[in-house]
Amino acid sequence: MTYRITSHDEPSDQAALDLVDTGIGDYNDAAEPRLSEVRHLSCIARDDMGAAVGGAVGRTWGDNAELQQLWLPDALRSHGLGRALLSVFEDGARKRGCTLTYLETWSFQARDFYEKCGYTVALELSGYAPDLSKFTMTKRLRSELLQR
Repeated sequence: MTYRITSHDEPSDQAALDLVDTGIGDYNDAAEPRLSEVRHLSCIARDDMGAAVGGAVGRTWGDNAELQQLWLPDALRSHGLGRALLSVFEDGARKRGCTLTYLETWSFQARDFYEKCGYTVALELSGYAPDLSKFTMTKRLRSELLQR
């Protein structure tokens, strides 16, 4: 049999994309069953009327928590709300037995904020553009759990 490879700039064949996604998911689950233990974790900041104004979104599996997004509008930054969201997210991860949390951030985003919250750079990827880097940051949660 001969195979032909096509390249696409836009997702045009949803069935093919689903095939790849399902295939890698099935392979990963068979190779590492704990991957199927992935659980959503989010913390939402709400105003006095109950409207969502920002939040922290991620997931946990095994001993790890991944913070995928943390966002607040500019007007609500630098007032402790971001730190509070991060703290509640980390507490949720601890309650699930996580001892490590990790995240990715860009050089134009919140590296300094995360460092002030105890995260350290585990990996820096540069070369996207001049003066633009992506950072993977980690924080151990075990010691904080023992101190409480």
